[in-house]
Amino acid sequence: MTASIIDGKLIAEQVRGEVAEEVTKLIAAGMPRPGLATVLVGDNPASHVYVKSKRKSCEELGIESYGFELPATATQEQLDSLLVKLNADPKVNGILVQLPLPGHLDEERALSLISIDKDVDGFHPVNVGRLAMKRRDPIFVPCTPAGCIVLLQRSGCKLEGKRAVVLGRSNIVGMPAALLLVRENATVTICHSKTQNLPDVVREADILIAAIGRARFVKGSWVKPGAYVIDVGINQIEDATKKSGHRLVGDVDFDEVKEVAGAITPVPGGVGPMTIAMLMRNVVRAAKAASKK
Repeated sequence: MTASIIDGKLIAEQVRGEVAEEVTKLIAAGMPRPGLATVLVGDNPASHVYVKSKRKSCEELGIESYGFELPATATQEQLDSLLVKLNADPKVNGILVQLPLPGHLDEERALSLISIDKDVDGFHPVNVGRLAMKRRDPIFVPCTPAGCIVLLQRSGCKLEGKRAVVLGRSNIVGMPAALLLVRENATVTICHSKTQNLPDVVREADILIAAIGRARFVKGSWVKPGAYVIDVGINQIEDATKKSGHRLVGDVDFDEVKEVAGAITPVPGGVGPMTIAMLMRNVVRAAKAASKK
């Protein structure tokens, strides 16, 4: 069998269309246009690319974008002051601090300073805590894990009662993805560098989310026939056939796993497009909540 391809670009466009429709409804109702503030510290080239793409998405969907850039030498006090200012600005519904920050800055402090009502990245400790608790709902969920769940749901995967394995336990993807699967009543195993007999554990999964940052790590022999495989990894490997001399691959050996799995996300074109789409959805959700207040 050959797996069906879960088209992240197509599903992301569906979400973006829903967001644009919500923005139109808000404006028609006389409410302010939703606004996202991006905070970029330093000169990390990848961070500049990510922020540019987020600002472009705002423009395309009718969301106001406010860009703030601080030099790599910015102090914690300067960053804190900016975040406090943005918390108080009614035009700003969501605040996104692009990570990683320069090493001398305290990421945890910065994320904790963002108002929980504007934490559209879903990284505030209170939002994370609520995600982990029964009968508590976070205001926002981290965008990449939320995108993984939407990809599964919209590709026909039934989550309730399924065996799910999450490969990786990062704060940004692995742990929140596991918590979201638990909320969907899946039975979840979290794997990491200390997991014993890893291929055997992965082979039990009806649903596999791979997020460890190791190129083509998961092999076809590890995967249960018919499983849904969500590959979050983005790894650069050498490829002499490409003009750039390299190409992007995931944490899953796509060529092997697609011959075993029931459905699989490609890299690129799988999870990546969903992250910004879910961010835009969170911004609109924040704007709607603010308008009610």
